[in-house]
Amino acid sequence: MNIEIEMIPYEEKTVLYNLIQLYRYDSSEFDGHVLNNHGLYLYKYFDHQWTDEYRRPIIVKVDGEIAGFVLISLGVPKEYMKLSTAEKTNSISDFFIMRKYRRKGVGSKVAYSLLERFIGTWEIRQTAANQPAYTFWKQIISKYKQNNGYQEKFLQNEKWNGPVFVFESGMD
Repeated sequence: MNIEIEMIPYEEKTVLYNLIQLYRYDSSEFDGHVLNNHGLYLYKYFDHQWTDEYRRPIIVKVDGEIAGFVLISLGVPKEYMKLSTAEKTNSISDFFIMRKYRRKGVGSKVAYSLLERFIGTWEIRQTAANQPAYTFWKQIISKYKQNNGYQEKFLQNEKWNGPVFVFESGMD
């Protein structure tokens, strides 16, 4: 299985838009997203993926076939973070692997690859109701940090409601 992760160019933003529809549908049971009057899920920061310097839209392909996407933010100032106090923090805004590729190691390989590619402080969070996402990230981070060297906290305030992990990548 050949897994590729690459940036989505602006010219191919329709691909990301379509994948976001699948992602929002898939996660609506956890986060309560609803369709608009046109039968679509809105994504407030969609165009920001190409206009904000720190955002990176990434497509995931398996053997040349689209398998998902990841929206990451690199070097975000601490005032935008929920738990991290580092001057600059990387975060994963959205992480989606299509069902066809789940439980086959694709998500894990993509996660580890991103952590190694973008060295530094990371903050990864999930909504409180999304237990599958929490289980996935807990496993990834525990294995990556060998069960130590990360902070985990459940936040419930005006900024966030759910678990948050903070750790360093590439520092071992």
